[in-house]
Amino acid sequence: MPGGLTSEAFGRLLDHLDADRERAGERYEDLRRTLVGFFEWRGAPFPDEHADETLDRVARKIGEGLAIRNIGGYCYTVARLVLLETLKGPDSRRAPIGATDLAAPADVADEAQAKEAHLVCLDGCLRALPEESRALIFEYYRDDSRGRIESRRALAARVGVNAEALANRAQRLRGKLEQCVTACLGDMNTSRRHY
Repeated sequence: MPGGLTSEAFGRLLDHLDADRERAGERYEDLRRTLVGFFEWRGAPFPDEHADETLDRVARKIGEGLAIRNIGGYCYTVARLVLLETLKGPDSRRAPIGATDLAAPADVADEAQAKEAHLVCLDGCLRALPEESRALIFEYYRDDSRGRIESRRALAARVGVNAEALANRAQRLRGKLEQCVTACLGDMNTSRRHY
């Protein structure tokens, strides 16, 4: 059983990730890899253990009945708390002196956390889009140069619509993404209060 999860808690977590156990297992492994990377990138001393602790806490919250709409965003919030606890914990569990020991001014740290939360939500929302829509939004907003008009005309021709219809479709997708990101950030704030 991964980390400190009981088989019951692990089962609840898998059920929350996907009704199909195979897909749920794949999502679990993706989520765990992402969390390990989160802790590695921040210089945490035991990334695997911290990822398991994060997933254990999330599973407990699911077991307590907390409704989590965006599990990736919620895991990110819990991972940040686990990281803070780790860095404030006993010296034997702290990372070697390095970037994690250099405290940034509070406003810079808050701004960086807000940007990171926004990127986590945007990434999750983009992944939730159908592949065709995701490809369209990337292609449509990819080019900011003077060649943008031509690249958008070419994209419209490939998709089989006129430039105006393409612009409307891209705007609708962008609106959906903005709503999704706003909801995700709201879920993160709610999960912080419930944690």
